[in-house]
Amino acid sequence: MTARQPDVVSQVDLALVVPGSVPLPVVASLRYDRLDPYAVHICFHTGGAGSTDMVEWTFARQLLADGLTRPTGIGDVRVWPSNPDAEGTSSTVSIALSSPSGHALFEAPREALLQFLLRTYAEVPFGAEATEVDLDAELTALLEDDVT
Repeated sequence: MTARQPDVVSQVDLALVVPGSVPLPVVASLRYDRLDPYAVHICFHTGGAGSTDMVEWTFARQLLADGLTRPTGIGDVRVWPSNPDAEGTSSTVSIALSSPSGHALFEAPREALLQFLLRTYAEVPFGAEATEVDLDAELTALLEDDVT
């Protein structure tokens, strides 16, 4: 049996902001799966050339969408437009990630994030996420996991 492919995958070139130095290029993959309609996943490729090591973060699709136009998020994931102009638009978006292991600040091309989000909305429109979730099945799975 082959693994099911996510509905939307997009590679994005990020810049890791390094205080006192030039930003470092980082390749990441954005992933959206209608089986998890409220979430987006960002997977960072770590290690050297040819390495398959990856670090994945999952957060709300709405957080990413809101962060294109205004600062949003608290805690582990925050997203905001970088250096907006007089009209409030920006060509880059900042994504700050925090964990007990450390903190990282990335800048991403706004257009790449917008195109990814538009593709996710083509799969599951904004506001229709609940129609993709079978609550009875999810509750059953949670209860079965709790018993075992």
